[in-house]
Amino acid sequence: MSAGGAYLHHIHIGSPDPARLAAFYADHMQMVAEEKDGAWHLAGPDRRLRISEGPAKSLLQAGFAAESAAALDALRERAEAGGCGPEAADEPLFREGAFAVTDPDGNRVVFGLSHREPAPEGHFIHGPLQHLTLATKDVEAIEGFYGGILGFEVSDRVLKDSGEVATCFLRSNHEHHTLACFKQDRTGMDHHSYEAGQWDTIRDWSDHFAGKGTTLMWGPGRHGPGNNLFIFIKDPDENWIEVSAELEVIHDRPVKDWPHAERTLNLWGRAIMRS
Repeated sequence: MSAGGAYLHHIHIGSPDPARLAAFYADHMQMVAEEKDGAWHLAGPDRRLRISEGPAKSLLQAGFAAESAAALDALRERAEAGGCGPEAADEPLFREGAFAVTDPDGNRVVFGLSHREPAPEGHFIHGPLQHLTLATKDVEAIEGFYGGILGFEVSDRVLKDSGEVATCFLRSNHEHHTLACFKQDRTGMDHHSYEAGQWDTIRDWSDHFAGKGTTLMWGPGRHGPGNNLFIFIKDPDENWIEVSAELEVIHDRPVKDWPHAERTLNLWGRAIMRS
């Protein structure tokens, strides 16, 4: 895998009320919140989030962890060869040697090696941070950057009747997508997702949200691309949060094109169409 077997390690989002948003994620997504260095840091088992003051629904950074130092060096070389001008990144969640690039929409992406972290004590529902989905006005540019330059592999595309690409799903390891993008009239984050692993854990998360008085905004359902089960909720800033399960694992298959239709986004029922 040319993207270094990388996985989504953390995201950094903006909020007009970081304390309120941090309390929501600590409560709903079972993470421990700590305020330091002017930001809220949240961590749970294989899920990490940082929140700083800024516009609602803004993506300040995405962090991908490479599987090895050699893989990280290869990613840096690809970025340099592609003219991305990678810069050294002082990222506390990564070891020394991390670097940052900026995608065509201005999103900052940091690649590095993760620190070894002790397993947290207590009961946590399984749900590692798994993928990030971007809103973009130019799907082809996002695909060209992450796929053509950084070496992410395209798994599936969603095409309009005109042939225009409405959605692209890209992977940096063997999971169907660790990054995706939807064509919209804005840029930034569409949603981020946590991997439940199996259907019973989707039930556990749904029961957990119900206990907090939070109603599912979408699902349960099953996506066509990736074949994964899903539920969605919204946070207080209207960011979409997905909990997903049984995502397709890909070792070698051709890219599949899907029609821009409701049944592509949800084989079981209604869909939230972005464009």
